[in-house]
Amino acid sequence: MIYLQLFVTFFVIGLFTFGGGGAMLSLIQTQVVGKFAWLTEGQFTDIVAISQCTPGPIGVNCATYTGYEVAGVAGSAIATFALVLPSFIIFYGIITLYNRYHTTSLFSNVMAGLRPAVAGLIGAAALILMFHISPQGISVLEENFPDWTSWAIMAASLLASLVFKINPILLIVAGGIIGLIIY
Repeated sequence: MIYLQLFVTFFVIGLFTFGGGGAMLSLIQTQVVGKFAWLTEGQFTDIVAISQCTPGPIGVNCATYTGYEVAGVAGSAIATFALVLPSFIIFYGIITLYNRYHTTSLFSNVMAGLRPAVAGLIGAAALILMFHISPQGISVLEENFPDWTSWAIMAASLLASLVFKINPILLIVAGGIIGLIIY
């Protein structure tokens, strides 16, 4: 019975949690500490701390550790599998639909409409990280851009990307190296 409860609990968490592992923590805590009392608050806090220190997504690490604490190695495997299964099913469905419809004009038109929306969302996220907007005005978030060197690196990256069409991965690596050298 415990294996079925683990599976259903973590399957539902994986199915209805959007935003990554950090967003899962509250739901995991509600289920494993509050509803089923599989763990104490202290144990859950330890799991979160350990999950942040170990490689891999925090939600998967929490599921794995919780499953182990509740039902051993089998529980660990079941909880982890149940957490990632919804993502696999959804992704498989999207790939199936893509393979079936990617050559249609409707799909092409939808993708053409989504491109500017995605670019706008990414741009909005960048602006939110750069500026503090309040009724008193707009100010630069100094903790995100501590000096003019950071602004120069950002401007050089933008120029390299737009004008010289340099691969974004290379720009990220170069920015990291420059940041290590300067800071």
